[in-house]
Parts: sequence; structure tokens; C-alpha cells
Amino acid sequence: MDLIWLIPLLPGLGALVNGVVGIRYFSRRTAGLVANTTMAAALLLSLYAFWQLLGLPAGDREHTVRVMSWISGIPLALSNGTIGTFSIPWGFRLDPLSGMMILVVTGVGFLIHVYSVGYMHGEPRGSYARYFSYLNLFVFFMLMLVLGDNFLVMFVGWEGVGLCSYLLIGYWYEKKSASDAGKKAFIVNRIGDWGFIIGMFLIFSTFGTLDFRAVANAAGAMPVEGAAFGTLSLITLLLFLGATGKSAQIPLYVWLPDAMEGPTPVSALIHAATMVTAGVYMVGRNAVLFGHSPMTMEIVAVVGVATAFVAATIGLVQNDIKRVLAYSTVSQLGFMFLAMGVGAYAAGAFHLMTHAFFKALLFLCSGSVIHAMAGQQDMRHMGGLKKYLPVTFWTMLIGTLAIAGMPPLSGFFSKDEILYRTFLQNKAIWGVAVVTALMTAFYMYRLMSMTFFGNYRGPAWEHGHAQAGASHAGAGHAVAGGGHGVDAAGGGGHGEWHGPHESPKSMTIPLQILAVGAALAGLVGIPAALGGGNAIEHFLEPSFVARTAASEPAAVHTTTEVPNLAEAAGEHAVTPSPSSEGGHAAEHISWAAEMGLMGLSVLVGIIGILTAYRFYVRSPEIAEHLARRWSGAHRVLSNKYYVDEFYGATVVDGTIASARGLWSFDRMVVDGAVNGSGWLTVFSAWFSHLIDKYIVDGLVNLVGAVLEESSFLVRRFQTGLIQNYALVMLFGVFAFVSVYLFVR
Repeated sequence: MDLIWLIPLLPGLGALVNGVVGIRYFSRRTAGLVANTTMAAALLLSLYAFWQLLGLPAGDREHTVRVMSWISGIPLALSNGTIGTFSIPWGFRLDPLSGMMILVVTGVGFLIHVYSVGYMHGEPRGSYARYFSYLNLFVFFMLMLVLGDNFLVMFVGWEGVGLCSYLLIGYWYEKKSASDAGKKAFIVNRIGDWGFIIGMFLIFSTFGTLDFRAVANAAGAMPVEGAAFGTLSLITLLLFLGATGKSAQIPLYVWLPDAMEGPTPVSALIHAATMVTAGVYMVGRNAVLFGHSPMTMEIVAVVGVATAFVAATIGLVQNDIKRVLAYSTVSQLGFMFLAMGVGAYAAGAFHLMTHAFFKALLFLCSGSVIHAMAGQQDMRHMGGLKKYLPVTFWTMLIGTLAIAGMPPLSGFFSKDEILYRTFLQNKAIWGVAVVTALMTAFYMYRLMSMTFFGNYRGPAWEHGHAQAGASHAGAGHAVAGGGHGVDAAGGGGHGEWHGPHESPKSMTIPLQILAVGAALAGLVGIPAALGGGNAIEHFLEPSFVARTAASEPAAVHTTTEVPNLAEAAGEHAVTPSPSSEGGHAAEHISWAAEMGLMGLSVLVGIIGILTAYRFYVRSPEIAEHLARRWSGAHRVLSNKYYVDEFYGATVVDGTIASARGLWSFDRMVVDGAVNGSGWLTVFSAWFSHLIDKYIVDGLVNLVGAVLEESSFLVRRFQTGLIQNYALVMLFGVFAFVSVYLFVR
């Protein structure tokens, strides 16, 4: 476990090598080998570290490694009037939560890297190396985020994945929609990051430290803010604002659907294993803080279920296969935040893990379909692909049933746990969540039906070949990056299109591995009602509670200085927050009632699947009739509630208008004042020049002229002859004597 610092370093080295050397010199094979080798090594190290973690006693599963001293010895005033020392080490922390996350990030990330080798083989050599450099860099920052032992190290990874999302979404930067989507993701995330930064400032001001464990212990010693909105509530609300940006929750979810402009493996990496789960992870990491802020918890739950519901309704009518999955991701993230909001932290983290498997699988399967259809993404131009893509079909079916919550697949266990915990806390929110689960099953099986069942509706390749494929592909997605990737119409560099075909093994093998994960990952969370022990909940529980001084594990090597409140917290017994799973303070129901809720969850999924099958396979005219009958609602959903248009007309246009107003003010007022001052200075200088020239210089010249003229007369007396001077002296004596005699 002392080598956990190597886990993020290895993908970082891969990004450096491909980014500096590979773009210019490496072949595609070498660039892919470098990226995949570093990811495989990071995965092996993660497995080894996780195995060592499991070998520790349950209460001692926390290990911190300090790599170096980063910031030290800066005195800062705290909110309680004392002076604290701002000391931040560059440290990594391995505990059950971060251990699960590194397995998800490196495991799913490695499979996406392998898949990318085949998927991106049509890219130019330099672009191919650039793509893998970005992909490695993305994983490097995500691992930094989940392994960081304090807020500041986490924030480095937090900002890094934001940067990499911009680079990867806009990978085909010559395509305007892709570059715009990258900028949109970057800007929207900065809004949330503002809240995260202010929250960090307030955390240090309150606790005198940014170390996760010290903050949790200090917060655990404070009273729950149940009656008033206090400091802890403000801190958690600011942190949640950051989470809404990174994890695409209302109102900052609008960037995620547009992220589909990037290559499909990028969509899988962003949506399944890395960036969008960062907000959920951050809330879970600060469970003690959130547990002491019931008002914020309510906000988290309401925003989560609202996001899940709204995104699910939009997903009902989308026709772009990747866009359906994008709104599915937004909806599933809403379920995770719902779990966090009702205090079911382990259930939320469990769903994060299972979602990583089935959502990565679904996105990579959609990439396989797009590959088979020469860049086509519109499901209205697919159909009947089951016989052409058997591996893709069966693996995608597993992913669809998993996300729909069908037993015994992984999504059933994690989503049912969230619904159960929500039922115990708030029946109204639970009802909305159940309806959302019904819509999830419907739109996901709608995707399967439109893509794989029914009659083939795509171009006829026998006589049209690539030209036919290219002509139809425009309905779903424009040529990307100048026609290089498989997301591009007309094959994207894969040569002439000869009809739908199964993807190469470099793409199908990762699909099969992910399908196994989507099917079996839920077995670690079998609830007690089904005879299991919910092992993952008990495994993750220590990550969500504060510790007493006596219970600090000997394996912890934290060296961060913890002054003031943080030190005081270590001297008192700390109990889990009332809303946490560790406290077991929630209401419980009978076994029969729990089984009834579980059965209802399964029934809802079955109804959604059967309805979609009837509407889009057995009787597709029903869907067409409903779309015409409810054309207004269908149009609103197709246009995503016009949220983008609303933001464009208010926030975007308002920002542009204010920018133009400020520019006009700067030009007319600020620059006008500066230019006026300049002209006034020029005029005063000109006037001063006139005074100097005609008055000052005139007086000087006049004096000189007078002296010059008078000197002409005076010069007459300066003859140089002694007799003349003697004569003058004689006259002088005569004048003196005359005056003397006269006066007398």
C-alpha cells in the first residue's frame, strides 16, 4: 500500500510519453501499447493494494502515504479568532471508498483503452497518439482525485478531469459542434468549481485543516444543524454546488448530453468510470459533514430525484443512440445523489460501482453499433441489427437489463437498495423514483428495440456501398474531425462500407468482460432480505463515519498538522451522524414489506420493457400515433424542455450583452476619460508653449535687446586710452567738488 502513489503516476507517464514523443514519432501500435501498458500496470497495482487493504482488520482499513511536503508553514487566521498553520502535504489515502474507486477507474478505464485501439484505428498517426495521451491524462487526474487525502489534492484532480474533458470532448476540434461542446463542458464546470473553492476556504476557516479525516472528526464532534442553517450547512451546500457541475445535476447538467460529440470511448470513460462520478464520490467522502447538515441533505435528495426524473423524460423520445445513453447517465447520477441525500451513502457508492460496469458496456456497445453502421447514430436508420452484430446485441442486452433493474443483474441490487432507503425516508420522493425507474426500463428497451429488432431501416449496401452509408449518416451525426474517427459518417477512415458487421475482437472482448461485470458485480451487495449480508455496505461503512482518538488505526501515517478544532475533535468520542447508514437510526420495515418493495421494483422494470417492446417491435404504429396525438409534449421533450434555449436567451445572451455593455462603457467612459485627459494635456502643453515662447522668452529677449542697445552707448566710454580716462576723472573730481560746494 505504500506504493499507491504509483497508481496515478503510471497513466501520467503514459500521457507524457505519448504527448511529447508519440505524437511525432510513434506508430499507432506503439502509441496504443504505451497507453495500454501503463493502464494495465496501474490496474495490477490497484488490485494488489486493494488485496492488502482487505487483509487489514475492518476498523483499520485506512492507510495514508505522504509523498512530499507541498505547502507548509503559512499562518492564517481562523474563524474562532486563533491562528492556524496552513500545511498541506501531497498525500494519498487508501480506504474502502477510495479502494473501490481505484478498481473502477483503472479496471473500466483499461478496458476502454483496449477498446479504443480498434475503435480509433482510422485516425492519423499523430492524432492517434494525441488521443491516447489525453485518455491517459484523464485517468491520471481521476486517480489523483479519488486517492487524495485532503481537499487540495482532490481539487488538483478535480480541475484536471475538467481540463481533460474539454480536450477529449473537443478531440475533433475542426468540427464546430465538437469544439463548442468542449467549451460548454469547461465553462459549466467552472461554475460548479467556484462553489467547491469557496467551500474549501470556509472549511479551512472553520476547522483549521483540509485533511479529510481531521475535518470528519471535527465535524463529528459538532452538533447537527437540524433547526438552523449554519456553517456546516453552508459548507455542504457549496460543496454540492461543485458536485452538480461535475456530476451533471440540475441546473448544471446541460453540458453532459453535448459531450457525445467526442469519440464514443471518451463518452464511456466520462459517463461511466471517471468524471461524472466525481461529485458523488466527493459527497460520500464528506459524509460526516453532510450528515450534520439535514437541510442540505434534503436539497441533495430533491435535486437528485428531480434530475433523474427530468432526464428520464427527455430520454423517452431521443433518437440519437448516444444521446439516449447520455440522458440515462444524468438520470442514474440523480439516483446516486438521491441515495446520498437520504443518508444511504453505501447504496449510492454501490450504484456508482455497478453503473460503471453497465454504462461503460452500453456506451461501448453503442460504439460498436456506430462502427457497424459507418458512423450512423440515428436509431431510426437502424433496426434488425441483431443478426449482424450478435456479440454486441447480447452484451448490450445484459447492460440494458442491468440498468432496468432486472434480477439477478447488478443494477437490480444497487437500485433496489436506493429505492428501499428512500422509502424509509420519504414516501413522496420514493414514488417519483419508482416512476423514473419505469421510464428507465422503457427508454432503454426502446433503444434495444429500435436498434436490434424489427426490420432493417438503414441504407442498402449491396448497390449503395459507402455512398449510401454516408448519405444516411448525416441524419444522425455529421463528419467528425475531417472524417477520421468511426464516429464520422461514411466509415470515418475505415474504407468502403459493405453493410453492418460485427466489430473486431479488440472491441468485442472488452464488451464481454464488462458484460460479466454488469451481470455479477451486484452480488457483493445482496441484501439481508434475500439471504445476503450486504457485504459492500459493511465494507464501505468506515469511510462514512468519524473516528475517536482511540479508534484511529495504527496504519495511518497522516502528517498533516491539525490545529484548533481538528485537534479538539480527536479528544472526544465521535458517533456516526444520525442520517448515516453507520448509525442505523433509520426506520425499518418487515421482511414481507421489503420483499413487496423489491417485487414492485422488478414489476416496474418488466412493465417498462414490455411496453417498449410492444410500442417499437410488435406495434410501432402505436408510438407514431402517440407522438402525433401528444405532439406538443413530444416536441417539448424532443427539444429537452428548451433548457439550452432558455440558458442561451438568458445566461449566455445576458453575459454577452453585459460584456458588450462593459466594452462600451470602457470605450466611451474609461477610454474617453483617458483620451480626454490626453487631449487636455496636449492642449495645455500647446498653450504653455505659447506662453513660454511669446511671454517668457519675449521678456528674456527684450531684456537682452535693451542691454544690447544700452551697451552700445556704454562701449563709447571704454576707449582704452589713458588720457580719456584721466579727463573723465578730472570731470568727476570737478563734479564732486561742485556738488560739495553747492550743498554746503
